[in-house]
Amino acid sequence: MQNKSIPSLPSMNRQPLGFFPTPLIELTRLSKALNGPKIYMKRDDNTGLALGGNKTRKLEFIIGDALAQGADTIVTAGAAQSNHCRQTAAAAASLGLECHLVLGGQEPDQLNGNLLLDKIFGCHIHWAGNNRKGEDIPDIVEQLENAGKKPYVVPYGGSSELGAFAFIEAFKELESQRQEMDISFTHIVFASSSGGTQAGLMLGNKIFNSPYQIVGINIDKGETDKVPFDQYIVSLANSTAALIGADYSFSETDLMLNSDYVGDGYGVIGALENEAIAMTAQTEGILLDPVYTGRAMGGLIDMIRTGKIKKTDSVLFWHTGGAPALFAYASALAVSQSDS
Repeated sequence: MQNKSIPSLPSMNRQPLGFFPTPLIELTRLSKALNGPKIYMKRDDNTGLALGGNKTRKLEFIIGDALAQGADTIVTAGAAQSNHCRQTAAAAASLGLECHLVLGGQEPDQLNGNLLLDKIFGCHIHWAGNNRKGEDIPDIVEQLENAGKKPYVVPYGGSSELGAFAFIEAFKELESQRQEMDISFTHIVFASSSGGTQAGLMLGNKIFNSPYQIVGINIDKGETDKVPFDQYIVSLANSTAALIGADYSFSETDLMLNSDYVGDGYGVIGALENEAIAMTAQTEGILLDPVYTGRAMGGLIDMIRTGKIKKTDSVLFWHTGGAPALFAYASALAVSQSDS
């Protein structure tokens, strides 16, 4: 691929929270084990905030906006083992902001994984039963406002226009590294759950005139903001383009969202995730999580084995973090205590 000049992007309020750029490495042993194409990995598990993750990128701009608006309290939502909530809790703690997490499910008997870290960061947790995508946030916000607080709502997964913009910036970072390393990609593959990462990468692909196939591996069933997920991603890409004054328009025909690996749903771990976690750990010494990157890597492995991604291709896998959740899913992981 021919190197090209990297365009500038609009300036946004940004609160530094992580360590960037994150490493870009080649996974030679994994590629050999699969007899597959070149595989590279963007290590957003190394962003630094609260054991890392891609949400740190989004939070730099979202929290920057919250501070600019004079907020003193951050409110967001997610599953009990949400990586986004863990990083949001850490960001709030580092800036002296009160944090409220609205989590799906019921309070467990034991704390572990991300939920344990949420508690360590001192955030307030509200249990919401089946409502893990922020359906109960308006009630919490009303209570906080009545108490004299100035709450700022961070959307589910940090997937707003500002969150998507963070991944245009991430695309710019990637392009700079790619050119410096003199490598190329045919595909960028990643876990897609709340839409902001995929919307931002799609827009970055356009802005930087790159030829990559932006392939999100859907890890969840259902909708986001009561909109079918594919429609939501396209809408977010378009509204983000409008925010920054970019003359681009997307339709569902531009979207590459692979839902073949959703299995029994969000957070239900099976053979696909188990194999991907073990293979990546045992060939590269890199930990994937059971909910997001384990499923996305499982999808990538299957696409290589079935020829959907060819040996002549060159793939970037975007590691979005999440390893703390491994501890919460120990009973679902195919690891035997008798192994030596």
